[in-house]
Amino acid sequence: GDGQAVFMAPTELLARQHADNAARLLEPLGIRLAFLSGNVADAARKPLLAALARGEIDLAIGTHALFSDGVAYRNLRFVIVDEQHRFGVLQRLAMGAKGSRPDVLMMSATPIPRTLAITVYGDLSVSTIRTMPPGRKPVITHLARQGNETKVYEFVRRELAAGRRAYFVYPLVERSEKLELKDAQAMFERLSRDVYPEFRGELIHARLPEAIKRSTMNAFTAGELSFLVATSVVEVGVDVPEATCMVIEHAERFGLAALHQLRGRVGRSTLQSYCFLVWSEKLGDEGRQRVMAMKETANGFAIAEEDLRMRGPGEITGTDQSGALRLTFADPVRDSGLLEAAHEDALALLTEDPGLVGPEGSVVRAVLEKASPLAEKTAATG
Repeated sequence: GDGQAVFMAPTELLARQHADNAARLLEPLGIRLAFLSGNVADAARKPLLAALARGEIDLAIGTHALFSDGVAYRNLRFVIVDEQHRFGVLQRLAMGAKGSRPDVLMMSATPIPRTLAITVYGDLSVSTIRTMPPGRKPVITHLARQGNETKVYEFVRRELAAGRRAYFVYPLVERSEKLELKDAQAMFERLSRDVYPEFRGELIHARLPEAIKRSTMNAFTAGELSFLVATSVVEVGVDVPEATCMVIEHAERFGLAALHQLRGRVGRSTLQSYCFLVWSEKLGDEGRQRVMAMKETANGFAIAEEDLRMRGPGEITGTDQSGALRLTFADPVRDSGLLEAAHEDALALLTEDPGLVGPEGSVVRAVLEKASPLAEKTAATG
């Protein structure tokens, strides 16, 4: 038909990677593609928006700029949202679709515990892919105490010498971006000068211009760089099959979901991959539990359930407790049975009375209208 599709990714780096892959696979089939992000220059942007509005583009790939003001689609039928476990997007879609109701497929590599899935994403049907792609081996996880990194670095050296690649990741320290950057900068200089003088590496962080981030990632992907020092999860959301080592410094500062996400950046080929969690003296009980949970299981779903138990629902969904969930008394862990039952009842009621106009439905509608968090969220995210 003459429908249009949109593929939205969380960062420009990732969106460009998807766009390059799509161009290779789809353009030979005659599918008309466009790339749109906040950094597309005005001169290129105007004709692109006009082509979208006229229906001359079949598939638009990009960042949330795809749903910003001034972007109109002639006939948007299908939306794919990659790695978006946050809320605002759904409201944006509702409004951005401007009249049409496209089908939506959301993908996340962050495993979402079932109780949370039905609480937060209750109106979506959730499919779970629990198997690894053929030929992949589970990542082997090692713990190392700060001060014992030499062994880790020697192990990584052997991998680099064999032509493999490595990531070294630092946590973002909210308090002081300057401090955090100095950490990574100092580490990068030390790795380049003292530890791996024979290999080429580069530093990548959120405040670098997009073009530099892109050229650095491309060099890493192409094998011109052997290692990458990065300051956050965002910049490493890419697919480099030859990367076999992930070294996470100050591992105790990361939540379980983030550690799991980072570990997932290696082990993306048939090569055996390794993740090293380097922890410091400041490791509290909870940090220790997290690091141990990572060592003991590679199962993202078990990790997600453990994360939910340890940290509560807010952090996992990327929303704070008072935000999207707004659970005053309910606890997704303690009340999982009740949540399942309520979810089934809600679905049954909507199947019978989709407009909520019957005797039971109208009562539910009145309660929802009074307490609708959606209205506030729409205002907040719109």
